Amino acid sequence: MLDGLDQIDWRRLGHAYGSAGDVPGQLRALRSPDPQERQTAIGALYANIFHQGSRYEASAYALPFLLELAGDPATPDPELGLYLITALAIGYDERWLPEGFPVAEFRRAADGGRELLAAKPPPCDEDEDDEDDDEEKEYVEYEYVESLSAEDQGRLWAYIELAAYDAARAGVPLLRSLLTRPEPGVRVGAAYALAWFPEDAAGSVAALAAVRDAASDADEVATAVVASGLLGSAPDAGLLADPRPVVRWAAAVGRARVLGAETDQATVDELLAWVAASPDGSRRRPAGDGVEVPFHDGDLAGYAGLSLRLVDPRHTDRAFDALLGRLPTVTGSAALPVATEALRLAFPDGRLSEGVPPAALAPRQRRLVEVLARSPEPWQINGRTFGNFSMLVGEYGLPRSREAMLTYLGGDPA
Repeated sequence: MLDGLDQIDWRRLGHAYGSAGDVPGQLRALRSPDPQERQTAIGALYANIFHQGSRYEASAYALPFLLELAGDPATPDPELGLYLITALAIGYDERWLPEGFPVAEFRRAADGGRELLAAKPPPCDEDEDDEDDDEEKEYVEYEYVESLSAEDQGRLWAYIELAAYDAARAGVPLLRSLLTRPEPGVRVGAAYALAWFPEDAAGSVAALAAVRDAASDADEVATAVVASGLLGSAPDAGLLADPRPVVRWAAAVGRARVLGAETDQATVDELLAWVAASPDGSRRRPAGDGVEVPFHDGDLAGYAGLSLRLVDPRHTDRAFDALLGRLPTVTGSAALPVATEALRLAFPDGRLSEGVPPAALAPRQRRLVEVLARSPEPWQINGRTFGNFSMLVGEYGLPRSREAMLTYLGGDPA
């Protein structure tokens, strides 16, 4: 296992904290018999080669070894590596939902980035043990990136991300083979990963169909159905009548993804039912075997709400009503997709002009502002102010707190 790991000059590759010299040890630790050591290693890899969703030069080099580990039946907890592989390939999946991964756009954005990366100085010299000198070299690397124009920085980072994507894509045949592994978590992780490689859709859709037809676990079936939809294969309408709610959900989001404005009424009704569901129905909990639907961090109602943007505009009024009905019941990250879609529908022209009084708001805008003002839950996460929610609301020119929203409407902030 891991032949060739030491043949890579890791110290001359960069990650979030400078030199990637620590990556080989972390990769080896994923095979440790000690669960705590494995958890520490996977956490460290998320922090350094996938720092807050960013990918780095070392990310693409780590991926072949992560794929090798995922494919070895002797690797403990292989699903941990599978989810890191997907994260390194695409970042956070909510960035691409409900449409799927725009690989052609990514390839265009990365044009010219390879040459810019080749000109970048390394973070440190392999033969240099002076830590102060290493820090100076890392600063030189930072200075190089900062010296580039905004356009060239974009090309550089797009190429780095594309290199990681293509390194993960090389594992598509392996991922398809993992769909037949005995561990449910591995099968689900592999199906989830396959969803993001549309250039290989033909072979993957066939493999996912076999999972859909053979699996008994509802979450596993649903994952395969959604993955097929993201690859352009519309789920059969008959799945909308499946007795398992999560399979009906998967059929609806998959059909909306492929059919778009031609989405049928039954599919729209299923999406709306999920958006209007109780808070307890918004997020799937792992089953006893640890399987769950991984898309959108398991927030099924949030994903359904995002999918409504794909359907014909004649459904907009019902969609907006469902979103407003749900908004007061959600909190933390589950509030973001609901508010995102409600704001998009209420403010189709974007940010509100400065100084617009409440009386000048359009009816849909006024309704949303009133719901936001009387609903404390969306503004909070774990009992504290949720900065991401405040920023989202503020992007539309609205007050950035519930208290300020009440004041804006002329109510009592107390």
